[in-house]
Amino acid sequence: MKSLLSILKISVPDKIYIKDPETSELGKRIIENSILLIYEIGFESFTFKKLGKKIGSNESSIYRYFESKHKLLLYLSSWYWAWLEYQLVIETFSISNHHEKLNKAIRVVTRTVEEDSNFSHINENLLYRIIVKENSKSFLTKEVDNDNKEGYFEIYKRLISRLEEMIIAVKPSYLFPLSLASTIIEGGLHQHFLNEHFPSITNSQNGKTPTNFFINLVENTLK
Repeated sequence: MKSLLSILKISVPDKIYIKDPETSELGKRIIENSILLIYEIGFESFTFKKLGKKIGSNESSIYRYFESKHKLLLYLSSWYWAWLEYQLVIETFSISNHHEKLNKAIRVVTRTVEEDSNFSHINENLLYRIIVKENSKSFLTKEVDNDNKEGYFEIYKRLISRLEEMIIAVKPSYLFPLSLASTIIEGGLHQHFLNEHFPSITNSQNGKTPTNFFINLVENTLK
């Protein structure tokens, strides 16, 4: 089934971009090198001028694809969530036992990401590390409500809904399946961030991973 990914196109809400970067070599270079540059210097220091210099193109050519660096970050985060959703669906579709299915889902959404050769212009490992550090900047803005109405976060919300359905399948009477699902998704990123930058305030080290923590948390919560 993993070979299925090689023929799938990751779909991002089309209102995020002006021109789909997947439709041209320049667009793919913009995405590939924006990941490399954001990972290298951070989102705050990232500019289209610096990206243009990196890819050997005019800054104006990037604006033909994205109206702002915020929209580019929204594109990258949406692409990541869509890619993660594919992983979740493919790795859980054949599991019939509800508990095993949920445990597998937790592993998928909280594990450290490795590069996927099916998408040669995107380094998923670096993109994942950007998501851990920068994802909150895509929605902690004054425009978040309008961005939400425009559908910019639909993939992220859909992924949480898939996890919610698995939680309900395990325990239909549980009152907070959405809250638990969103806590797993966001908490996984946060625990990985703490492990890298504030290891003294997390147990996610010495062989104990965020995945271990969330499986333990969910199993005890849904008893």
